[in-house]
Amino acid sequence: MKKILFKGCGTAISTPFNEEGVNLKEFAKLVEEQIKNQVDAIIVCGTTGESATMTEEERLQTIECAVKTSNGRVPIIAGTGSNNTKAVIEMNKKVEKLGVDGLLIVTPYYNKTTQQGLIEHYKIIAQNTNLPIILYNVPSRTGVNIKPETCLELSKIENIVAIKEASGDLSQIAMIANLCRENLSIYSGNDDQIIPILSLGGMGVISVLSNIKPKYTHDMCQEFFNGNLKEAAKMQIDAIPLIKALFSEVNPIPVKAALNMIGYDYGVPRLPLIEMSEEGKEKLKKELIKNDKR
Repeated sequence: MKKILFKGCGTAISTPFNEEGVNLKEFAKLVEEQIKNQVDAIIVCGTTGESATMTEEERLQTIECAVKTSNGRVPIIAGTGSNNTKAVIEMNKKVEKLGVDGLLIVTPYYNKTTQQGLIEHYKIIAQNTNLPIILYNVPSRTGVNIKPETCLELSKIENIVAIKEASGDLSQIAMIANLCRENLSIYSGNDDQIIPILSLGGMGVISVLSNIKPKYTHDMCQEFFNGNLKEAAKMQIDAIPLIKALFSEVNPIPVKAALNMIGYDYGVPRLPLIEMSEEGKEKLKKELIKNDKR
């Protein structure tokens, strides 16, 4: 059986910026709080981490900070995906030296590729690292969808161990589960589909929600694994209004606003992303207050 990087809730952690660059002190504070609240892994420099507008030096500093703060308590998975295969290979070599436990690699965007191109892209990346790889399928961002048959081919590669599935297509996810079985763990990439995907044999979630509700998101997964399906489903359903508020504007605009609301100094997103609208903040604040009462 292939390596399981984590089971349960992995936080797609947000990155705080200030005038100097990344606010590493505030970032380490959130990492520590996540671990105290029982998250099962932390994913650094993904979409929610705004890696697209970070320099390579900033990404390496942030990943190193997460590794040092965690100090082996939870797996640290680095987002290293790019639409340049060679650049991914080079970045992987650098993060491997920092001591990360795995890689999250998004499909190529903008220049895109064919399904065969995806196989070649991931195959050569896998050949050039010893680290386990999580594929990241998010067609709404990249314009590329990893089809189930392509997942099957990629699952034959030893260190491609999982997929973060954010297509939103449960039928597609069910087919991936059917074809790949234990050769490819599935993580939900959408917070409103955690329990549906776990019911298809999913291994957990790579979550935005857990930035602000780490224990709740961890417990939701754990209730499912413990066989408390009714409670797990209730937790999923109860969280839907807050999840909706967290995605009411482009991620990670709302989650960054939410982190500021609950006491972190997380600043604002980098352009071209902008601060959340006042109307959006008001709705988000109401949902945070409602959730605190539960």
